Amino acid sequence: MRFHIFQHVPFENEGTIGLWAKKEGASISKSLFYENTNLPLMESFEILIVLGGPMNIYEEKKFFFLKEEKKFIEKAIFAGKKVLGICLGAQLIADVMGAKITRNKSKEIGWFKAERTNIHPFLEKFPENFTVFQWHGDTFSIPEGAVRIAKSELCENQAFAYKDTVIGLQFHLESTPESIQALIDNCSDELVERPGIQTSKMMLSKKENFTLANQMMEQLMQNFLIQSSVLPSPNPSRVEEIV
Repeated sequence: MRFHIFQHVPFENEGTIGLWAKKEGASISKSLFYENTNLPLMESFEILIVLGGPMNIYEEKKFFFLKEEKKFIEKAIFAGKKVLGICLGAQLIADVMGAKITRNKSKEIGWFKAERTNIHPFLEKFPENFTVFQWHGDTFSIPEGAVRIAKSELCENQAFAYKDTVIGLQFHLESTPESIQALIDNCSDELVERPGIQTSKMMLSKKENFTLANQMMEQLMQNFLIQSSVLPSPNPSRVEEIV
C-alpha cells in the first residue's frame, strides 16, 4: 500500500492513521501545502488522504493551493483511486463532486455523538451511535451518486460514501490528545461560550474517547481498503468489535 497525504497546516496531521499505516507496512508520502504546492504523480500512490484545516474551501485567493488541490482530487476520484477526506478534506471532495458547501447551523467543536444512517460496509462493526471529535463551522451536502452514512444532532451530513472508493468524514477519528491540544493552541479564538462548543478541558478530559475513536479509525481503514481488494483479506490485527 502506498498512501499520499494532503496536509494543509502543520498542526493538523494524520494522527493515528499514520501509526496504523506503518503497522500495516504501508509507505507514506505527503504534500505539505503550507510549505509548497508539490503534487504527486497519480501512479505513485493507491490511497489519497485529504486532511483538515482552518481554511474554507472557497478561500482560493487567500490559500492559493486550493485551486490546484481541488483539480488533483477530482482527477484522483476519476482515476478510481481510494480517497478519504477528513473535515476540510471531506468538504473539498464534496465540492469537486458537485455538492454544496455551506455554513452549518452552528459550530461543532468537541466530542459529540454521531449516528449511522446507512448500513454500509465502510462502517462495518461500528455501533449505531458513536462519539467522535468535531471542529468545524461549514458542512457539505451529499454529492450526487453518494450516500449519507452518518449524521449528528447539530450536523445533518456527517459522512458520505461514493461507490467503494471515496469516503468523506466531517468528524475526526484520528485525533490524539496531542493533536487536539495543537488545535486548541492554534484556533483558540473559536472557543467561545455557546452551544456546540466545548471547553478545552472538556475536550481533553475523557481519555476513553480517544481510545474508541482510534479503534474506529483502524476499523474504518480496514473496511475501506478491503472493499476494493487493496488488502487481499482482513488483517489479523483488525479490531473485532467496537463497544
